[in-house]
Amino acid sequence: MSVTLSMFLDTRRIKKRSNTYPVKLRVTFDRKSQEYQTFFDLTEEEYKRLSASRVNDKMRDIRAKLKEIEFSAHKVAMGLDPFSFEDFEKDYILNNPLFRQRKAVKQSVPTNYLFDRTLYQHRFPIFKETDLEIGRLLTIHLYYIDKLLQEHRIGTAVSYQTSYYSFFKFRGNVRLTDVTVAYLNQYERWMFDQDYSKTTIGIYVRQLRTLFNEAIEQGLIRREKHYPFGRRKYVPPTGRNIKKALTLQEVAKLYYYQPTCEQEQWAKDFWFFSYLANGINTKDIALLKYRNIQGEYLVFERAKTEKSTRNDPRPITVFISDDLRQIIDRWGNRDNNPNNYIFPVLSPGITPMRQYELIELFVASINDWMRKIKKKVGIERNITCYVARHTFSTVMKRSGASTEFIQEALGHTNIKTTENYLDSFEKEVKKEFANKLVSFKEQPFLESA
Repeated sequence: MSVTLSMFLDTRRIKKRSNTYPVKLRVTFDRKSQEYQTFFDLTEEEYKRLSASRVNDKMRDIRAKLKEIEFSAHKVAMGLDPFSFEDFEKDYILNNPLFRQRKAVKQSVPTNYLFDRTLYQHRFPIFKETDLEIGRLLTIHLYYIDKLLQEHRIGTAVSYQTSYYSFFKFRGNVRLTDVTVAYLNQYERWMFDQDYSKTTIGIYVRQLRTLFNEAIEQGLIRREKHYPFGRRKYVPPTGRNIKKALTLQEVAKLYYYQPTCEQEQWAKDFWFFSYLANGINTKDIALLKYRNIQGEYLVFERAKTEKSTRNDPRPITVFISDDLRQIIDRWGNRDNNPNNYIFPVLSPGITPMRQYELIELFVASINDWMRKIKKKVGIERNITCYVARHTFSTVMKRSGASTEFIQEALGHTNIKTTENYLDSFEKEVKKEFANKLVSFKEQPFLESA
């Protein structure tokens, strides 16, 4: 059965402030009709004048837009096989700036995961935003942040909130359909003008790409019509941070430094725990439990990759050296029940949000005290927890370990990530070899007889 469409002026109820009536699109299928209100309101006289041969510029523009609506709506309807009003609304009416959005259409799309947001209000001001129209940047960000928080991926949720406010500062809470290739290119240039790095820009727009894929799954937009990413469209920039690992000489300065207070000893020990335990992430240190100690080895899975490696677990195995054992003995919980945390950073029963905050504090405290230590030992570069992880990988590479071995030790699921870690090392090697090409300059030149 065919679909019929027509534009009409709905004169059943007048708008008293303007003495006008709404112009609507009527869609009929299988003897049932649905009406969709456009953004155009006209008097009866104005509507009749639309068919005249000579009209003013304003009426000519309205007439052109109404014809465009009728033509494009017919094209979408004919492309639906089988036709349904629900699919037509999602594919054409929803987020269309030429139509007023009916509540029924908005409610046909899921908005978010239901859970108690009050636990996160203090860290997520985005929850206080009120412009909640379906199909805009804010709504899809809120939906996805809710999803991440329900999965206890709080750090990632914080990152998505940050990216939303970046896009909002650029051009406000726009519709997804307004995010075009041109929009993204202009956003990228705007971010560069504010001295943001290519890496940061890449993170934000890749997160936006994830949200577009989510919106497509929800039926909010159509990939073939509104997806701005991909080949010959917009490709997010990829940056490589110059990660400066410490040299072994600098590591030795730290190792032999004698702390002057308990806080320095604490920070130094946990920095070296990360360095000596395969560059273990600080969050993973906090999550270690005594059951992870298996004989002479520490065996654990990275919290960051737990979800992506669920079907292919990749435990990391670390030999517990004398130095690691001493750190555990010095700072570990005395009750070594298998279910107890090794270190008293976290405690059982706390909320995911509280866990996130305590780990943040843990990292910040280590970094603060290591910043003081580095000045005392005469090291200029930063000495953060992240540097400990990168130093481990670089020292292993210099020692002859393969990239694949380092990938396994770090727990990376993608070897490209490992290669990024080793990027600065590779550049240093290239520099050394370039110098060797002219090493003869250091020797007296002997002419052959």
